[in-house]
Amino acid sequence: MVINPGSTSDDIGYYKNGKPVFETISRYSSARLKNFVGKELAAQIPFRKKFLLDTLKKYKVNLKEIDAVAGRGGFVKPVESGVYKVNDAMMKDLQSGRYGSHPSSLGSVLAREMGDALGVPAFMADPVVVDEMAPLARYTGVPEIRRKSIFHALNQKRVARLAAKKLGKKYENCNLLIIHAGGGISVAAHKNGRAVDVSEAYEGSGPMTPIRSGFIPGLDLAQMCFSGKYTLHDIRLKMRGKAGVAAHTGTADIQELENFIKTGKKQKNSAVFCTPAKAKEVYDAMIYQTAKEAGAAAAVLKGKVDAVVLTGGLAYSKYFTGELKKYLGFITNKFFTYPGGDEKAALREAAERALENPSIIKVYK
Repeated sequence: MVINPGSTSDDIGYYKNGKPVFETISRYSSARLKNFVGKELAAQIPFRKKFLLDTLKKYKVNLKEIDAVAGRGGFVKPVESGVYKVNDAMMKDLQSGRYGSHPSSLGSVLAREMGDALGVPAFMADPVVVDEMAPLARYTGVPEIRRKSIFHALNQKRVARLAAKKLGKKYENCNLLIIHAGGGISVAAHKNGRAVDVSEAYEGSGPMTPIRSGFIPGLDLAQMCFSGKYTLHDIRLKMRGKAGVAAHTGTADIQELENFIKTGKKQKNSAVFCTPAKAKEVYDAMIYQTAKEAGAAAAVLKGKVDAVVLTGGLAYSKYFTGELKKYLGFITNKFFTYPGGDEKAALREAAERALENPSIIKVYK
């Protein structure tokens, strides 16, 4: 069983012999979640656990047949890539929010609770804080501040293995430049099976995204912070949430934006407030910044790149992928595209590897 929670949804699946018995998403309205506003994430566990159990009952799943439960990993301490058993130490850090609070953290907690109830192991794999960065990649010019590794590790690691297989090589023998582009955009240089440098995709680094600011000139940001006009919460929203393409155009929906650029017509109840020409310039700026970040990652690999791999929701866009290829074609002619981000498949595959070869299971300390 696989559990992938989001801020307003639960995306779950049950698989037997590698094939789905069911895959379903439950989306929750603001009204349904209003009782949890201002409370710790842990308050949502009984509510979400009931949905999981009700779904298993709906599909008449024989609980005795379940071999493992895998949950999406959230904000734990920085760890190496791999499959981890959800142990007491991990539960303590997730439930306390010691390293940050995000709905993805509920995945491992729910997996452990379900696993304990069923008497089977609970796994977490490749959380967003996977940290394999090289020592030189961590430096900034301010000793008090170090670069952090926060990226779409779960999906990036999965497509890295798919790309390596397509190349006829092992992931551990590949140099890959991987771009996950969705609401957030993370770019990583994968060298011999490790993400040795990444753009910090959560807030404050890398390219502008549909909802995130990306890199901001430091002094300008500091002046904004000390202007007296904004709280810390306001600044964070300007960096993540109400930022990026949405801040410039009024929408984070790239499909809507592409249609507006092409036709000049807004959808009914559209929040877009700019002209088609301005929308195109902003969209192109996001692509430009993404390509620029990818070029920097290629430099980390000293230009020795086996393939550029594009993934995430924006990889569905022919315009986005086509423009990126124009920028990055000088690096390699091998471009592999894996649209979307199939976290459930990544978690299922991780659990299968752990069950087949328990020696690869890592211990969270």
